[in-house]
Amino acid sequence: MFILQFLNNPVGVILFLLSVVIAVSVHEFMHAKTADKLGDPTPELAGRVTLDPRAHLDPLGSFLFLMVGFGWGKPVPFDPFNLDNPRKDAALISLAGPMSNFVMALLGSIIIRLIILFELYKIDLIGSLLFHPTTQFAGSGFLEIFVYINIVLGIFNLLPIAPLDGFKIVGGMLSEHSARQWYSLERYGILFLLFFIFPFAGGRSMLEVFVSPVIGFIINLFLP
Repeated sequence: MFILQFLNNPVGVILFLLSVVIAVSVHEFMHAKTADKLGDPTPELAGRVTLDPRAHLDPLGSFLFLMVGFGWGKPVPFDPFNLDNPRKDAALISLAGPMSNFVMALLGSIIIRLIILFELYKIDLIGSLLFHPTTQFAGSGFLEIFVYINIVLGIFNLLPIAPLDGFKIVGGMLSEHSARQWYSLERYGILFLLFFIFPFAGGRSMLEVFVSPVIGFIINLFLP
């Protein structure tokens, strides 16, 4: 289980959970805010145009974060009939979440590099709270974990599998005819997702085989 990597470091557990809560809350808030800006009051009526984590954390998605290191927040409801261009606007709403994660990861990366540049990590207090270059996970500082979680959340949600954001993003790029065929697969999304996440007999899931290398590559770009 992913969370076991933190058991010998209670501070690491707290930083990991805090990073998940912030990343998921901002991600879902941006979905809701974008839908609201595009003219749909549904997220506001559902109480989702807020940064309050209680409105956005999904039980299954949060559980998977702890178990496998990947997860999602509670889907933001919106009514396509309130949008001027339902498919394309839905794609924009879906894209807003992952993009917010990449922006937060970039900001975290910039701050880490500034800390290194000005050698602030030599100051015990700042170094212990913000940056502590030990292993990739256990004992990592808040910013390292924060960058990691945001990259994972952003990339994972771009997968073109319902109910993840990538499904509606792809739907917004297809022709009308192709989009109808594409959306007919939505009802099977959770089955595809579980098939993608859980390991086969060899002990590795398709997520580990195809997505983890991409995440690792991007993390290496963001973290010095």
